Amino acid sequence: MAVLCCLAEYKIRSWLSLLICICVAGLTVGQVRYSIPEEMTTGSVVGNIIQDLGLDIQRLKSGRARIFTEDGSEYVGLNADKGTLVVAKRIDREELCKEVSPCSLHFQIILDNPMELHRIDIEITDINDNAPAFPKKEYSFQVSESAAPGARYSLESAKDSDVEQNTIQTYKLNPTDHFKLNIVSRADGTKYIEMVLHTQLDRETQEEHKLTLTAIDGGNPQKSGSVRINVVVLDANDNAPVFTQSLFSVSIPENAVKGTVIVKVCATDNDKGANEEIVYSFSHYTDEASSLFNIDPHSGDITVTGVLDYEKAKHYEIDIKATDKWGLADTSKVSIEVVDLNDNAPVISIISLSNPIPEDSALNTVIAMLNIKDLDSGKNSQVRCFISPGLPFKMKSSTTNFYTLVSDDILDRETVPEYNITITAMDEGSPPYSSNKTINLKISDVNDHAPEFPQHVLTASITENNSPGMSILSVKASDKDYGSNARISYFLENSQLNGMPASSYFSVNAESGEILAVRSFDYEQTKEFCIHIKAQDGGSPPLSSNVTVKIRIQDQNDNPPQVLYPVQTGGSVVAEMVPRSADVGYLVTKVVAVDVDSGQNAWLSYKLQKATDRALFEVGSQNGEIRTIRQVNDKDAVKQRLTVTVEDNGQPSRSATVIVNVAVADSFPEVLSEFTDLIHDKEYNDNLTFYLVLALAVVSFLFITCVVVIISVKIYRWKRERVFYKSSAHLPVIPYYPPLYADVGGTGTGTLKPGSYEVYGTTDSRMSDTNFSGPFTQSTLSTLSE
Repeated sequence: MAVLCCLAEYKIRSWLSLLICICVAGLTVGQVRYSIPEEMTTGSVVGNIIQDLGLDIQRLKSGRARIFTEDGSEYVGLNADKGTLVVAKRIDREELCKEVSPCSLHFQIILDNPMELHRIDIEITDINDNAPAFPKKEYSFQVSESAAPGARYSLESAKDSDVEQNTIQTYKLNPTDHFKLNIVSRADGTKYIEMVLHTQLDRETQEEHKLTLTAIDGGNPQKSGSVRINVVVLDANDNAPVFTQSLFSVSIPENAVKGTVIVKVCATDNDKGANEEIVYSFSHYTDEASSLFNIDPHSGDITVTGVLDYEKAKHYEIDIKATDKWGLADTSKVSIEVVDLNDNAPVISIISLSNPIPEDSALNTVIAMLNIKDLDSGKNSQVRCFISPGLPFKMKSSTTNFYTLVSDDILDRETVPEYNITITAMDEGSPPYSSNKTINLKISDVNDHAPEFPQHVLTASITENNSPGMSILSVKASDKDYGSNARISYFLENSQLNGMPASSYFSVNAESGEILAVRSFDYEQTKEFCIHIKAQDGGSPPLSSNVTVKIRIQDQNDNPPQVLYPVQTGGSVVAEMVPRSADVGYLVTKVVAVDVDSGQNAWLSYKLQKATDRALFEVGSQNGEIRTIRQVNDKDAVKQRLTVTVEDNGQPSRSATVIVNVAVADSFPEVLSEFTDLIHDKEYNDNLTFYLVLALAVVSFLFITCVVVIISVKIYRWKRERVFYKSSAHLPVIPYYPPLYADVGGTGTGTLKPGSYEVYGTTDSRMSDTNFSGPFTQSTLSTLSE
């Protein structure tokens, strides 16, 4: 039945506390108050914070909800799975708060991401779990038989650790034949008890009286405690000592040294002689007070014998007793107030810290939550909190004793990667005390910098005819970010080069940035490439930048000179005419050659290698002009055959050979007869049998094929000419320029790009400058072998 009553009382108090929390919710945000009885079993539910704080289970888990108490006590635990507060260990109100009422537990529930702070107050209500108890099991008094009715004898009060209704409510004395019980209230509200003699004692009738004093509390059910009182009847001394004050009050600083007299108590006795001698003593005091104070039994001086500490105990009350030689006594009380001194520095506790924080954190981002407490009181406990100046952070006060460290400026990891933040807490005492705590805050990287190349344009060169896979150049970019945000990969921008993708010419190593040639290059086809390399970091999203790389192809001497003039034909003999009247220095012709290489690889020199008459002609080494070096006479042969070598200046050099036929004559018939004989002689000297056999073998195979091909080509050309004449009836006539190819003396062939070259031809046996764009018709003589 008692348990049901306690539970009913607990429920009523819980509802009352809940109504109070709702009423003050507009003033204190995030504060809940509960009320529970002491001695609840471990695991009992205190309250549902999910409902009372308006949270949910998911928020408790994601915010890593936890309980923070300033003194580190763990009476109450948090069940995050159910959102309830439960009793973590036995709560003894008397042990927790002693005589203080009401008794409360204060703590905070802290959640992260974002940070939240909820204050929880739990009032611990008293249950009647302690019975009244007297300091001693038995008391003895000596009472003179001459004591008049109304004489008072002070009794030590019983102590009950419970409070309010559950503490001592009344005393009973049994029997009451001679003594009655008197309960006296002091000015400070405390009570003490006295035995009052209401009928005179007679030692001769009864020498000793045995009484029982019972203290009864107001609990349900009631509890009590008793003590035996032995009264011995004496003669004569009929006056008891009387204290001059019912209450002695004194204040003492907490740094009082041992032996300091804090107060002198005094009592008087109207008796004379030995009956007025008084002995002072502590009648009833706590063990703690007994170790800190002492009373001189004769003088009544109370001195300090221990170390006082305001933070441990702020107030002491000691019951004192004055007793005469015959046992008459009076009681009083000494109230000692300990005065606080500024002897404690503030204590800084970091209860939550976000480290590291990203460099793109917004202003007022909460970095740390701190609890700063000073155990002193009054002005000595008032604390100012600040950090070192010049840092992009500031301190903000959230609630009493709680501060938050927040960002106050833009952070940049590349400028300052970490901060040492020294937090200083200083009280308002005199002299002030302070304490420091340093937080090493690291700034985490955000991908806010793109890779950078040292130059916007890079230049490299590679020699033509290179082997595929040859390294050309390594590009290198740097990134101010850190970690994966600074891990750079290189890519080739796949633009078009000469109508083909750049990847068909070059490749880039993604890790090292090394540019490799995919194929072999030809300077004569392409002299320079322009590619774009992209450097991309590993951030999310990735950032990139480009660099332009110009790759120049260096020329090699890989092309021999090509003779443009005189043109060598396979079925005719071309000859330059020199009249026999030609003077010294007569320009016979000019050998025109080109080299598609560049630089010194294209510098050409001419040399007369063989001649029918070396004493008649010479070749200009720089210009290729063939001139006579003496006067032509009648003895000189009509047919002159000159072999000219054209050589470039490369390393190693390359050359080409051209045969120049010169006719020394004044008339065409003479020249024609000579060159006809030359052709016939040559034909007779050939191996006719070989050609006949070869012709017979091939003709039978190729005859039908040739006929079909020729007819097909003729039909195709006829159709194209008809289309051409129909579509270009009004177009101007475009002259025909044959492609500049030359087959030079069997030493090799070369290919030239279309263009115009300056050469020399012969007209009327004279040489004049002209643009060579077709074969000579009047300045050269062709004798066909047909």
